[in-house]
Amino acid sequence: METSVPFVEPTPRRIRVRLDGRLVADSTRALLLVRYDAHGLPTYFLPLEDVLPGALVDEAAGRQGGRTWTVQAGSRQARGAAWSHPAPTGPLAALAGHVTFSWQQLEWYEEDERVQVHARDPHKRVDTLRSSRRVQVFAGGQQVADSVRPLLLFETGLPVRYYLPFEDVRTELLEASDTVTACPYKGLARYWSLRAGDVFVRDAAWSYPEPIPEIPKIRDLLCFFNERVDLVVDGVRLERPRTVWSVTARA
Repeated sequence: METSVPFVEPTPRRIRVRLDGRLVADSTRALLLVRYDAHGLPTYFLPLEDVLPGALVDEAAGRQGGRTWTVQAGSRQARGAAWSHPAPTGPLAALAGHVTFSWQQLEWYEEDERVQVHARDPHKRVDTLRSSRRVQVFAGGQQVADSVRPLLLFETGLPVRYYLPFEDVRTELLEASDTVTACPYKGLARYWSLRAGDVFVRDAAWSYPEPIPEIPKIRDLLCFFNERVDLVVDGVRLERPRTVWSVTARA
């Protein structure tokens, strides 16, 4: 997982925020706060002057001296969906006089493209490379997948992920899951659980049916959590990494 000291930098991107499609903020002067910790993920802070008049209502005191607002657009409101940084001092001093918004309650845009979950960190890379390594997946003593045509995905700060063609996976061992997650770097993922003998691994693997245009090669490939199954690459069993995805429900 990413570990870093939070920092602030300007972004050259035009940032817009909407509530149910109605514009509430528009800025070419936004600041990017980059952090990966218990307090949050990367987000943009916009100057208060770049928020539309009347969009922020019901101002209240926030944590440690910050402020919170309800966001209003027409008849729609999102309570507590905007706030200032509670302690804009030191390396975060530039955030004074700026406001950020909820990524769950409002829609964010970089230029004219929707961004979900959190802001993209420009210092983070996601690369995909086709490979001829032999990748085998095991669970419950059974071989679940065997491929010599994996796509390897390298994402800054995370384990290598091995995306496999469905044809190289024993799909009869997979059970469709209701889980859907979003990633600002890859798109919307759907999940499968794995039942191999007496072992059940919930949400053991995922796929991106419609990845974002920047990462087209992962479309309709299947990737298993290194943390939840045993992977063997070119005959060498990989150690299971310890990440936030290490713990999963089993039955």
